[in-house]
Amino acid sequence: MLPRRYLPSIASLMALESVARLGTASAAAEELALTQGAISRALKALEDQLGVTLLNRDRQRLRLTPAAEDYVVEVRRALETLASASLTLRANPTGGSLNLAILPAFGMHWLAPRLASFARAHPEVTVNLSTRLRPFEFEGSGFDAAIHYGRQDWPGVDYLKLMDEDILAVAAPSLTGPLARPDDILAHPLLQMQSRPGDWGRWLAHHGLPGQRPPGMMFDQFATLTQGAVHGLGLALIPTFLIQRELAEGRLIPIFGPSIPALGSYHLVWPQNRPPRGPLTSFRTWACAEAKDAALTAPGTAAKHASPDRSTP
Repeated sequence: MLPRRYLPSIASLMALESVARLGTASAAAEELALTQGAISRALKALEDQLGVTLLNRDRQRLRLTPAAEDYVVEVRRALETLASASLTLRANPTGGSLNLAILPAFGMHWLAPRLASFARAHPEVTVNLSTRLRPFEFEGSGFDAAIHYGRQDWPGVDYLKLMDEDILAVAAPSLTGPLARPDDILAHPLLQMQSRPGDWGRWLAHHGLPGQRPPGMMFDQFATLTQGAVHGLGLALIPTFLIQRELAEGRLIPIFGPSIPALGSYHLVWPQNRPPRGPLTSFRTWACAEAKDAALTAPGTAAKHASPDRSTP
């Protein structure tokens, strides 16, 4: 933080800027609705505070020193910035920007299709999106909130659950058709997320085959994992909401059984130790309504993605 001695009063800076533009203290006084004496005192106080001569007095004219001319350029820019910020605040007292950290797959498939409705409802808020794959420290990050997948294990934040998740075992039809037994997956290459290395073991346990942790090719994002599955690299466990199009077009098919619940859920999180801001409050209210609407209109994944009768363990 800069020492206070280097932060002159707005009145002194406005007096200097006006004199620099108009050339005389009397003209500056008329523009600022002050007396000529008040302008002179403000300029003298500014010079005393900075310890620098800013003006050469030449009879009725006031001429800026070369250093002061450079200084006035910065002063004018700062005053314009302050005035612009004040006008924006007055026009949109609940507005501003919202810096949101998102998970790429969730951002693309769940959030992005819905953001237009938020923009229509809250044109005063600008949403800025950046990708973060793991929890981070909000302090110093520049983010107001984040999308978190998993349990409520991010310390120091509050939560709003947006969506539960189901995962489905799928493959390209060129690789395999529906399997007769769950352990038939072990005869095929497996694909898995770096952040969820135990998913195949949990899927096998769900089907009555506990205690296994089969290896597989690792991916750091669902987008590349999905493309790997589509192109026949192996079997994949993918959240159903991410592959609706691939299933509908037949590029991926269920290989055994319906989808199963994932261990985690998607949450909007924000730091507990910050006072609420208008943009985040508006976004939370909107996201809560969207989450409730999505839960009410979500199709039954178990019935929709079930394999033929032989998939029953």
